[in-house]
Amino acid sequence: MTGFSDSAQSMSSMSLVAFTAVATLTLLLCVLTGPDRDDLDAFYTGFGSLSPLRNGLAIAGDYISAATVLGTGGVIALCGYDGVVLALSTALSLMLLMFLLAEPLRNAGRFTMGDALARRMPGRGVRITACAVTVAALLPLMLVQLAGAGQLMAYILGFSDQSVQTCCVIGLGALMISYAAIGGMKGTALIQILKIVTLLGSGTVVALLVLHRFAWDPGALLTAAARGSGAGPAYLHSGLQFAAGPNPRLDMISSELTIVLGGACLPHVTMRMYAAAGARQVRRSMSWAVSCVALFVLIIGVVGFGATALVGRTAITAADPQGNTAYLLGSRAAFGTDVSTAGTLLFTTVTTALFLTLLASVAGMILACANSLAHDVLATRAQEPPARREMRLARISAVAIGAPTILLATLVQHHSLQPLATLSFCLGASALAPALVYGLFWRRYTRTGLMCTLLGGTLTVLLLMPGTNLVSGTPGAAFPHADFNWFPFTTTGIVSIPAGFLLGWLGTAVSGRRGAAEQRRQYEAVEGWILAGAGRRET
Repeated sequence: MTGFSDSAQSMSSMSLVAFTAVATLTLLLCVLTGPDRDDLDAFYTGFGSLSPLRNGLAIAGDYISAATVLGTGGVIALCGYDGVVLALSTALSLMLLMFLLAEPLRNAGRFTMGDALARRMPGRGVRITACAVTVAALLPLMLVQLAGAGQLMAYILGFSDQSVQTCCVIGLGALMISYAAIGGMKGTALIQILKIVTLLGSGTVVALLVLHRFAWDPGALLTAAARGSGAGPAYLHSGLQFAAGPNPRLDMISSELTIVLGGACLPHVTMRMYAAAGARQVRRSMSWAVSCVALFVLIIGVVGFGATALVGRTAITAADPQGNTAYLLGSRAAFGTDVSTAGTLLFTTVTTALFLTLLASVAGMILACANSLAHDVLATRAQEPPARREMRLARISAVAIGAPTILLATLVQHHSLQPLATLSFCLGASALAPALVYGLFWRRYTRTGLMCTLLGGTLTVLLLMPGTNLVSGTPGAAFPHADFNWFPFTTTGIVSIPAGFLLGWLGTAVSGRRGAAEQRRQYEAVEGWILAGAGRRET
């Protein structure tokens, strides 16, 4: 396969051994650290036992998914400047969470996003709607990770049989369900920590090797990348990624806005706020997380440019038209033509880090969905159930979420997965972000406004997304031979994000003065709790 002609069999064998060892070790960690059958706080939050450093590493691990590593690396390799802006938007999104939402979320919520929204608007309807949007936002991203797992395994291990890829998807999916159901918050956190340390450690070494190939001169690296891109000077200027669209500037603004708002509000990231023991711990955790993501941005930038400089655009697109293998190709090329045993071991570490990234990402998303389904829907049907029963519901929910996801992943694995990843970020930016901002900070915000935000923002995205060029009308679309591309942008954010905020305002406005005054009184009763944690014991 492209980029693995030398020592390919040795690398594949070592990768297979490493993958097996990692899967065994991580499952054992989950079994050893899993909560007792009647300890809800341990399952949902790890009982706040993670130090700020460990929680920060877990947050960064949840935030940096396999789609982020492979997709961002591909965009940098193929589009240069636009890919760097994408990577910086990823870091900016986590900073938004750190400075605006992290502490109020931790104060308002207990286990799930439904808890945070229902703090001032109690009711089962709010919780059910929050659960539905949580699953809708994370399901597409889970499909991307699972379907991509089969493709990545095939690429690294050197097989092309589609039935074997499907078996990989099913087997890895079952393993990820086990992580979520057995390990809970603490178990998945340990996997995230192992993943982020391995990913950043191996990535740092590869980035240093790439810079060493260019005599430690970033200018020489960028010049070689521009030459290898086939685009010349345009590679280092804005507009290459969206040049084929009718409104490239607006399309770029829409995409970056979607990433900044959507990434910060996805439920598998926000649930980590509840694992902090107090407001001070949340701030310190987020500081560590932002630092890790900033380092990741530097690594992915160097390796992405290195892939184009050392391998060339033609080889990258031959391996994958979307450039998703650029990170692997850049890592492989950094060792030069003669690969030593040390180089083989390091490349095996890189592939193992990506394997861990796939496992940890989906496990965290399954856990977030299962927690919401169990705690916000099943456990609120009548009086509060015993802790042991809710724990059982949470574990059953992990299977109920994971099994259909595996089935759907086997069906979509041979289509372009980019529309699904974009859909998750659009839902996060258009439904969850407005709901959280209004719900945590606007005193007059009403239940009607919340429902309009969540449901209206979600429906707006679902109506617009099929019309984007990611779904049809372009060679890289999910349906390249069809053309129902009527919406002239890559993402829906430029319309759906304002729509989400507007619908929340309209829903509040139609509630009338009486409803707004009532909601204001309810908010003022918990305002100190939400904004400052007043009345909540710090541990």
